[in-house]
Amino acid sequence: MLNFLPATLKGVLAALLILADTLVLIPFLLFVAFVKLIIPVKRVRTVCTVILNWIAYIWIGFNNRLADVFHRIEWQVEGVENLSRDNWYFVTCNHQSWADIPIIQYVLNDRIPLLKFFLKKELIWVPLLGVAWWALDFPFMRRYSKEQVARNPSLKGKDLETTRAACEKFRYTPVTVFNFMEGTRFTPAKHAAQNSPYRHLLKPRAGGTAFVLGAMGEMLHTLLDVTIVYPDQQHGFWDYLCGRIRRVVIRVRTIDIPPHFRGMNYANDEALKRAFQAWVDDLWLAKDRQIDELVNAGQSTPHRDDTPMPA
Repeated sequence: MLNFLPATLKGVLAALLILADTLVLIPFLLFVAFVKLIIPVKRVRTVCTVILNWIAYIWIGFNNRLADVFHRIEWQVEGVENLSRDNWYFVTCNHQSWADIPIIQYVLNDRIPLLKFFLKKELIWVPLLGVAWWALDFPFMRRYSKEQVARNPSLKGKDLETTRAACEKFRYTPVTVFNFMEGTRFTPAKHAAQNSPYRHLLKPRAGGTAFVLGAMGEMLHTLLDVTIVYPDQQHGFWDYLCGRIRRVVIRVRTIDIPPHFRGMNYANDEALKRAFQAWVDDLWLAKDRQIDELVNAGQSTPHRDDTPMPA
């Protein structure tokens, strides 16, 4: 609708409107979070969680509508037809830029439960976002290094116990846990430094995913393997706000997580660790081949989905 505006002006307007929307919704978020904190009744807290997630859906939906107003993106999306907000999911994706997160939220919002990230404990102090993450029950975890455990053996396994306790609240309300397995954004320099065996991907970090499945294995049965390709190369977050991203290709694979990886003791079972790493490597090989096919195809033939995604 406003795609004719200069790119920089669109970016500034989008950023200001997102900030304004955040400032409007934060008081409601904090009020419901406070009620949830002071009333230790499971039913009340479950209702509060539903309301808090609903506020987050509104925030993401508003951002998505801004994308529709300011941008003219050609969406080529496959694999989202049978998803449900009533299921628990673990989601991973190849990581190219900070635009990946709003892109994924645009495609998956209202199709699956709210995406939640495992965060370092220190991030709770990030202005506005830290409070919002806390209110929305994003798990804050503390990982102990090998050196810390060596100095204090009683810390062994404490990080997993703490995370399991934090995830207990997810037992009653469906949730989606999101993790970039590469751990960082892809760049040619990082790819070369790693000597990555994949053409389009960095090496996956199996440990973080294993940590999540070890803590939440009873709840997480389904992996959504998301692959993003930006055919026109411009794919930074500022490019997204400015409307410079013209085409986005999304492929979503739904994969059953093998039962022996759910609730596993990754750190203390070498055979299981090797099996899990091999499983992740197979996922990454398939993803790399898929990206290769999409890139080589030039995006002239994949299914085109220009219909607006749900808010």
